Amino acid sequence: MASATMAVVTGMPQRTVPSRRYTDLTSELRGTTLIVTTPTRHPASPPRAGRRQWIGLAVLFLPTLLVAIDNTILGFALPAISEALSPSGNQMLWIVDVYPLVLAGLLVTMGTVGDRIGRRRTLLIGVAGFGAVSLAATFAADAAQLIVARALLGFFGAMLMPATLALLRTLFLDPVQRRLAVAIWATGFAAGAALGPIVGGLLLEHFRWGAVFGVNVPIMVVLLVLAVIVLPESRRTNPGRVDPLGVLLSLLALAPAVLAIKMAAHDGITASAVLALMVAATAAVLFVRRARARLAAGEEPLLDVTLFASPVLRFSALANAATMFALTGLLFFSAQYLLLVLDLSPLDAGMVLLPGFLMTMVAGLVAARLARHLPLRVLVAAGLLLAASGYLLCTLLDGDFAVVLLGVAAVLVGAGIGLSETITNDAILAGAPADRAGSASAVSETAYEIGAVLGTAVLGSVLTAAYRDGVRVPSAVGPVYAGVARETLGGAVGVVHRLSGVEAQSLLTSARTAFVTGIDTAALVGAGALVAVAAAVVLGIGGRTP
Repeated sequence: MASATMAVVTGMPQRTVPSRRYTDLTSELRGTTLIVTTPTRHPASPPRAGRRQWIGLAVLFLPTLLVAIDNTILGFALPAISEALSPSGNQMLWIVDVYPLVLAGLLVTMGTVGDRIGRRRTLLIGVAGFGAVSLAATFAADAAQLIVARALLGFFGAMLMPATLALLRTLFLDPVQRRLAVAIWATGFAAGAALGPIVGGLLLEHFRWGAVFGVNVPIMVVLLVLAVIVLPESRRTNPGRVDPLGVLLSLLALAPAVLAIKMAAHDGITASAVLALMVAATAAVLFVRRARARLAAGEEPLLDVTLFASPVLRFSALANAATMFALTGLLFFSAQYLLLVLDLSPLDAGMVLLPGFLMTMVAGLVAARLARHLPLRVLVAAGLLLAASGYLLCTLLDGDFAVVLLGVAAVLVGAGIGLSETITNDAILAGAPADRAGSASAVSETAYEIGAVLGTAVLGSVLTAAYRDGVRVPSAVGPVYAGVARETLGGAVGVVHRLSGVEAQSLLTSARTAFVTGIDTAALVGAGALVAVAAAVVLGIGGRTP
């Protein structure tokens, strides 16, 4: 019942009028019993999204889909790239690694830039640049040109992902609708990962390797047009100037850390890897101190580090990293297993993994509904444990039903990823102020990239170490080719093509057996890591909600 202020004057029946008219009715007060009511102001519900917002979601889905396709399609194109451009071993590593290295280093910067200059503008610049560089990569004449193109793709790719997630926060204000929108957006990663091997297989069967980059161009043109028409601009009010020193420190904190992981995975703990890690750690400390000092002085830091005061945001970011760790680790060894151990075509290999990626999409949509009834810690932990169970199945790939088991493992990992990442993305967005959506999105995307790097680096190094320990090269193979065969399974298969007879069969059998043994070890490490993160989420988040 609304509260009321009463003025009682006897003699006449009572009347009720709104309080805003009280001063205008003083002439009527005499001889009147007047009850002036002040209606209770209920908080306005957030406006619900309409058709334009859902069309906007479809537009924002495209860059997510494309970046995911670009990641998985490259792995299937590496043999063709190796044959066409003849890169050295280090160049091949840089072709793969320079993209996530640049991307991880710039995500925080680009997310904050989007908060300042406008998220749609940042997205449009990223789309145009990504399309143009993809076209250039299609016609790269040597490995050095392709490495430069991949670095530029990382630069422009860093503009895409934080902007898309931040714009979702702007388009969908209703929490229930936003959770569903984030779930649909997140399925772009799974859909792209599923389509990558299939699209790559089809393209590589009919065109040269450059087609895996050229496929980006028409999609980017369509996206550029639709984004201008459909998406609204959003930015922070009174954002302040970009902090150049903060940008430099963020780059020095993230890029050398990723580089250190890659170097340690390939060469072990070397002086260069330790130096890179020390540079990253020092820069990270200085970055945080500078951000806090600027906040204390009333100035705008590059990243609001107070966001990490929320346990929900911290552990949601950790879970995000774990989901990408699981996905990239699985893709790393399963693609090689299907192509080089079972000798499947790229298209057939993609079809084996397809149900897992589809399950990621389904689980993401289901998670949006389950979040209404189950707490964050339960859903996220359950997703991580599902992914861990899929990894455990990967320790059984030396039997007769290996293809079926790998397909089921991919389904379990995909279900776990979809269940976990949908909720954590929404929690990160919901846990940050609306005007810091770009910074919060950058935190989420940086966690993704770090997880992706760790998935390949950690599990890849474990698998490679076990492979090198187990492979046996026939004495008839010369020292140069023996070194190549001991480096990777792909190298061993290449050496086998140069041999014949008993030596060729002996090396191929030994290499494949050693690789499967390496998968067993890497899968156990991956399962253990996922279980540990699940326990950390349960204990760290507790009963908190965003």
